[in-house]
Amino acid sequence: MKKKRRIPALLLAVCMSLSLLTGPAGAASRGTVSAFQDVSDSQTAVAIESLRLLGVLDGYGDGTFRPGNSLTRAQFCKMAVYAMNLGNELGKYQAVTIYPDVKPSHWASAYINLASKGKTIIAGYADGYFRPDQKVTFAQAVTILMRMLGYADADVGAIWPQGHLAEAKSIGLTEGLNLSASSNLTRSDAAKLFANLLAMDTKEGGAYAASICASTVPNVVLVSCSATAPDGTTGAMQTSDGTVYKMTNKSSSGLLNGRRGTLLLDKNGQVLTFVPVAGGRSETIVVATAKADALTDNNGRKYMVGSGATVYFNGETTTYGTVYGAIPAGSTVTLYFNSAGTVEYLFVGSGSTSSAAVIVYKNGSTAGFEELAGGNNYTIYKNGLPASANDLYKYDVATYDGRTNSIRVCDTKLVGVYENCSPNPSVPTKITLMGHEFNVLPSAAETLSKFKIGGRMTLLLTEDNQVAGAVEASGTTAIGNAVGVVTELSADSAKVQLLCGLTVSGDPDLTSNKVNAMAGQLVRVSSPSAGKLSLTLLTGGSSQPLNVSDRKLGGVALADNVVIYEKVGGNGALSSISLADIRDNIVAASEISYVGKDWAGRVNILVLEDVTGNCYTYGKPATSSDGESGRLLSVEYGNGLVAGPISCNLGYTGKYIGIALSGDKQKVTRLVNLEKVGSVSNSAWSSNTLVTVNGRSYTVAENAVCYNPASNAWMNVTAARSYSGTTTLYADGHGVVRVVEVG
Repeated sequence: MKKKRRIPALLLAVCMSLSLLTGPAGAASRGTVSAFQDVSDSQTAVAIESLRLLGVLDGYGDGTFRPGNSLTRAQFCKMAVYAMNLGNELGKYQAVTIYPDVKPSHWASAYINLASKGKTIIAGYADGYFRPDQKVTFAQAVTILMRMLGYADADVGAIWPQGHLAEAKSIGLTEGLNLSASSNLTRSDAAKLFANLLAMDTKEGGAYAASICASTVPNVVLVSCSATAPDGTTGAMQTSDGTVYKMTNKSSSGLLNGRRGTLLLDKNGQVLTFVPVAGGRSETIVVATAKADALTDNNGRKYMVGSGATVYFNGETTTYGTVYGAIPAGSTVTLYFNSAGTVEYLFVGSGSTSSAAVIVYKNGSTAGFEELAGGNNYTIYKNGLPASANDLYKYDVATYDGRTNSIRVCDTKLVGVYENCSPNPSVPTKITLMGHEFNVLPSAAETLSKFKIGGRMTLLLTEDNQVAGAVEASGTTAIGNAVGVVTELSADSAKVQLLCGLTVSGDPDLTSNKVNAMAGQLVRVSSPSAGKLSLTLLTGGSSQPLNVSDRKLGGVALADNVVIYEKVGGNGALSSISLADIRDNIVAASEISYVGKDWAGRVNILVLEDVTGNCYTYGKPATSSDGESGRLLSVEYGNGLVAGPISCNLGYTGKYIGIALSGDKQKVTRLVNLEKVGSVSNSAWSSNTLVTVNGRSYTVAENAVCYNPASNAWMNVTAARSYSGTTTLYADGHGVVRVVEVG
């Protein structure tokens, strides 16, 4: 029986993606995604990165990979040695002379001698010469790898190379390659072969990959390639369970962040390489809005996400339903889909090598950017939007994103009191400010060492909220700009979800009136003293209307990553919406509660007043009752789902209603009675979201609730339409159907 791949999922993605390596070098002009200028496909870059960590292949000094270059016999021997993880044995073979044309002074003598004498996977020619600079052929390369798998020449037949090639094909070693025996092997071809090799069983059984490492850690998600190990070593890998692994050879560029795969470990428990698994697909987007059931990117594409989908965010593992409100517009998110096309998990953040950061100390300066990008031609993004050097200001922070070959600039600045640190103030790796513990980049330790616990400072943060540096809180131009939504609030305790994705906390020291006014609202945050938060309610509407189709507020353009909230009433709870949710093309100035602008003068934050109808909970009202705080109301909107009982002094007359809540969720700010549209037949429905009644088309909300009075049961639209030939529809003031009644 032929040996099959023991771990086909382990490297199938690598093998498939490497087939793209032969693309033209000119593709780099469209934007590279790795440290190699001539690699423009993200999956290809990931594959190369996995093999690079093992030492099997690498790029050139000019930043290119050169996938179409032919390999010499000496170069292939070097690759083979590292694919066997025998780099630590090279010293024994440096002074050996086996071939007259491979003296100890030859750059590859140790590799050739180890492969020839140490492992006998390659031999010279009949005349005793090795010919190290001669091009290696496909047949020669396959023969070497077959011997590495334990196949003796006698195992594959007496005729060379036909026997080796036939056996290699039967076990899958040459999968994805269609070359003649005499073809010169390119770097792309070699990468495919070595990727296939790592997925093979040896002739005697057992995974080849397992034979070159001490142990494996399968089925983990890599959340960081720039973690700090307990002993202070940087550039370590952190997996989704919080474990941090030091690297044996090299640190990763960050391209592997967010991937699920297998770690290959050496005898010391350090990572030789990480190999992504296959299955499904992934897509990296820039977020425009994050809602409870979906993400919308800056091109308007919508991705449905279940509330239980796993999210890896700021090095922590959580669920989408818990954290979606903390995913800011402009952030990079990679969605990983299973074979059914459903989002299985998400990774929030870029593939940046965040252990390296550059602080801009002069307006318009890009000093240090070229080194940060490894010499590549990079593009600049600031707060998630395309930018240029002219958009850079003093105390902005830049990191490098290997996935998109871009410099990611962030201008987030937090002003507060230095509350705590570890391991010590001289060289801190963690500091606490506003109740949040921040990871400190090695480059920031020097600036932080100047501060004492209890002193005020301004933190300069990277795009993924790590500390890149700190400056004095006063006497500088580093003005704090932390803005967020109050998620929990009392007179002596507050939590604020900042738009940059952080959660800060402390004692706001507020009166009851201010608690009522600020709960659930948008505020600016700073910290005046240890354990304290200073909250400032953001106000200031517009004298100009919003033109939705033109994306302009008066004559001012909206930023591509504009954050839009909607509320009902002055202290109504905020709900995140997108422009696509707004059905009227013009939003009156009177319906605009707050306008914020970014560094370029574009509108980047909007708070609107009841423009979509989405802020309400719609359903069947329960009988009001008297409570200690007045009249109480409950609204049933699903099987076992009830909003309330909640304080409500507003009367209702409709069979179905909608209620909007205050920011503290303690009372009803507005109640609407839904209008009966009429009974319609199934033939009136164009789809589950569009129905025509008396010549007028109505949009049916995606989350419309459906009720069957006969069975006292709630269901979805599909079930409601299937149950009965007719349905009765109830719409809000925006003409959107919110409730469907069966029969």
